Amino acid sequence: MQQALFIIIAIFFSGYAVLLLYFRQSWSAIPVFIPPKGYEPKTTISIIIPARNEEQNIIACLNSIAGQSYPKHLFEVLVVDDFSSDETAGLVSNYALQNVRLIRLKDMLNGPQLNSYKKKAIEIAIGQSTGELIVTTDADCFVPSTWLQSIAAFYEKNKPSFIVMPVSYACNNSFFQKFQAVDFMTLQGIAGAAVSKKMLSMCNGANLAYTKKAFDDAGGFKGIDDIASGDDMLLMHKIYKQDPTSVMYFKSKDIIVHTQPMHTLKDFFNQRIRWASKADKYDDKRIFVVLLLVYLFNLGIIVLGIAALFNCAMAGWLLAIFTGKIIVELFFLYPVARFFNTQKMLWLFPLMQPFHIVYTVIAGWLGKFGSYQWKGRNVK
Repeated sequence: MQQALFIIIAIFFSGYAVLLLYFRQSWSAIPVFIPPKGYEPKTTISIIIPARNEEQNIIACLNSIAGQSYPKHLFEVLVVDDFSSDETAGLVSNYALQNVRLIRLKDMLNGPQLNSYKKKAIEIAIGQSTGELIVTTDADCFVPSTWLQSIAAFYEKNKPSFIVMPVSYACNNSFFQKFQAVDFMTLQGIAGAAVSKKMLSMCNGANLAYTKKAFDDAGGFKGIDDIASGDDMLLMHKIYKQDPTSVMYFKSKDIIVHTQPMHTLKDFFNQRIRWASKADKYDDKRIFVVLLLVYLFNLGIIVLGIAALFNCAMAGWLLAIFTGKIIVELFFLYPVARFFNTQKMLWLFPLMQPFHIVYTVIAGWLGKFGSYQWKGRNVK
């Protein structure tokens, strides 16, 4: 029985290791795009920012957008206030930048309660937008000055329908925030590798671009609007199904968007449960299979750890699997960390492993069978 348990976990580990090695090779093979010298953009862009109770972050976000090197007449900013109970709407309406518009969701909705206000916010903003290219970010993010210039250059050269771009956490020196940064960096590396190989459709709404035409042709959020999360990945999957070649990953340090980590353990778990809740919502079951493999592998390590408490002989097996996991993941992570300039955080990586394994199992389970709170709302 004990030997059978180890063999099963070893099989999961083998599959996991092969997958990560493939992703490492794929990430390293993605070319870095550099706009040509003397490039003059032509694309009109609509930046959409859903915001709910973001009075502490929204001005920094808008200031970073105001500092863009992109011609002011070629982009607009649409901030959608999602029933904020703080001063978010007032700060946006009083913002001095001429091409910033505030849309109040409470003025647009008077029907039944929704399960995904963020999708509705984006949908309404797209309906009022004038740009050819939609670019989304979050109200707690700040962007580099070269952001729009680089996106437009990539779009005009490659003509994709959907562009996935890198996101990084702006963290302090606390272990908790560094843990989130490394964990999130892992997801970013997998997303870039998977999208570049047309293997999986993974992305983050803090840094996305897609054409208004592609959004309309895919039917927008129709069919996924009852799911609380997924304004990014589920939409991407709809567009991907229409034309996989039109979905691209844009790798460049000039477009990295920085976002805020969660400040409490409760918020962290709610965020990860929200992400995990999408796992079985994809038509492309390859995504579910990969996520299930990762979940079962981490669950197996916990089961092996419990078994080792009652049988000292199994402690050696646990140490072997645990060490193998660290080595494989570090091998995958190093080129990703070098891109994000976060190599120094990897020294803490072995210490982060127990927390990562436990949260993966808990968040994965609650994402399927539990509920969570997000932005003051209870979501099932």
